[in-house]
Amino acid sequence: MRASIAAESAGIPSVSIICDGFAGQARATARGFGFDGLPLAVTVGHVDTQSPEEMTANFVGSTVDQIIEGLIGDRPVSNPSNPEPAALEIVATGTIDQVNEHFLEMGWSDGNSIIPPTIDRVERFLEGSGHDPWKTLGIAPSSGRDFTIWSIAVNAVMAGCRPEHLPILIALAEILADPTYGSEHSGNTTGADALIILDGPNSKALGFNSGPGAQREGTHANTSVGRWLRLYLRNVLGFTADEHDKATFGNPARPVLAEDHQYLREITWPSIAEQLGFHWSDDVVTMARMNSGALIGSVVGSTPEAILPYLGNGLARVSAWDLTHVHGLGTDQYQPLLVLSPILARTFAKAGWRLPDVQEALFGHARITAQAFERFIGDWTNLSAGRPKLTDLVADGALPPVFAESSDPDRLVPIVTRPERLLIAVAGDPNRANAYAFSNDGPHGWWTAKRIDHTPASDLVCNIGGDCG
Repeated sequence: MRASIAAESAGIPSVSIICDGFAGQARATARGFGFDGLPLAVTVGHVDTQSPEEMTANFVGSTVDQIIEGLIGDRPVSNPSNPEPAALEIVATGTIDQVNEHFLEMGWSDGNSIIPPTIDRVERFLEGSGHDPWKTLGIAPSSGRDFTIWSIAVNAVMAGCRPEHLPILIALAEILADPTYGSEHSGNTTGADALIILDGPNSKALGFNSGPGAQREGTHANTSVGRWLRLYLRNVLGFTADEHDKATFGNPARPVLAEDHQYLREITWPSIAEQLGFHWSDDVVTMARMNSGALIGSVVGSTPEAILPYLGNGLARVSAWDLTHVHGLGTDQYQPLLVLSPILARTFAKAGWRLPDVQEALFGHARITAQAFERFIGDWTNLSAGRPKLTDLVADGALPPVFAESSDPDRLVPIVTRPERLLIAVAGDPNRANAYAFSNDGPHGWWTAKRIDHTPASDLVCNIGGDCG
């Protein structure tokens, strides 16, 4: 669609060829960029389940006519009027039950009850923050809607967030607006969903739980901020089934994962934020999209050497199709996450291991056979042309030499290209020897972090006093 939008902007007629079932997403994307009604040509069925002969027959028999009609028919009109309600428009009145029912019918809630975002409630949420409600932080690439302080606050009220969470929500909106993160991929068919990680000295004072049940619903801050993200993706970025969300299954909304800042300072290990370049004294929110996760339960062992094989196995088990981000969908773009409970991190720290030591050791343990790797990136996907062999990819310079130390198909190869690609967090019950491994979706939600600024903004002072620039 974006190629068609670029062509139409230059006055060149286009037709977008899309798979069956993606017409709604294509229309929403075009509308978001100001080109309502871009011509589409839909292929018959799913391309991955058809033989070349079936695909050719379907394309010639159906899709070609749509392409011709799209090229010779009327051209779309750019920048149509927006039928959506305005920011201050009253969209529902009545009892709280009636308001919730209306929001459900309109698709503005996540299916659970919301707190009605009345103008009074939203204004009270922003009161004292100093932020101009109409300040724009960016534009949603999926919908063309603005990321405004007002829209952040509206969805925050709906989710039940508290005013002190606003700086965190602003930082999350900045991540969504950052091209590095790639928020436009948030509804892809594999159904990866965002994981929010909070680091910094103020997380506990803000009410975030980093201990037992670190990702369980029930702690207000973790749960409400996680819910805000799902509502914002839905209401501002357009990730609903009617617009952009094409997830085959999807994942449940995740509460915020807050790292155990105090314990990390005790063992002088870097947090996720520090691994991504921030200082230990910064409050930072980090986000990436995760395809799946696996519990590594009841890890037994009193030494690093005893527990490493189990942890490495967990990372390897959770990695499958995701390996196309090592090669196929991209190169060197797979960065899984291992969350250690404090007692497991202590096992390494007591033995004098630093975090890079753990990453290096896991790089050697989190491995699969070369033939299994080749199946994931070639035989079992259409994302790597020619069913490549790892030895050939190394010879071409596409992968590092560690992937071709021999030609034995049963040799073990790593799941990432280098040790530092294995991110490690510390959270959870300090008295339980468990870990959790997440596989991430590469550039479909790349690891992106923003510093949280708790200081009141001066926007409104500038607006009242004149030009501050």
